[in-house]
Amino acid sequence: MENEFPRRKHPRLKNYDYSSPGAYFITICVQKQKCILSSVSRSECEESEPSDPPAELAKISCTKYGIVAERELRSLETRYPYLKVDQYVIMPNHIHVILILDNKTAGASPRPTVEDIICAYKSLTTKECKKIGLTEKLFQTSFYEHVVRDRKDYEVHAKYIQENPLCWYYDELYAEE
Repeated sequence: MENEFPRRKHPRLKNYDYSSPGAYFITICVQKQKCILSSVSRSECEESEPSDPPAELAKISCTKYGIVAERELRSLETRYPYLKVDQYVIMPNHIHVILILDNKTAGASPRPTVEDIICAYKSLTTKECKKIGLTEKLFQTSFYEHVVRDRKDYEVHAKYIQENPLCWYYDELYAEE
């Protein structure tokens, strides 16, 4: 009797060109959902004003690994001149980001796909974190992506990123810090 392992579902859309211009909502998770990138603290309701935006009601404090993750995320724009890191949040055990690819060409070589960009990001971030003490795998294999379809879809995902710290304790990726 052969050992049958479950087949892993390929997470990308079939026949979609992930190097094409557009916006992409990405979620990258830490291996075993360990809370090593940041911590989230909530402001007390008495201290907040009714007019405060939700992001002001929660504070994210990046760990040394979260600082590296943010620095490497921001440096993607230098590495890929046609890429804009639009919105992002470094949560304790995952990262949400909206990447925007514009119409500029990639030069002589083929234009990298979103998967190529995320793989480079994860590799560079892990390498830098290992220099400062990380001893295990940083990120889970693969990542979640959503092709942003229109302005309304963009606004929904941008709001999700902005409000994610406030909703941390109710998040499906929540784990004890």
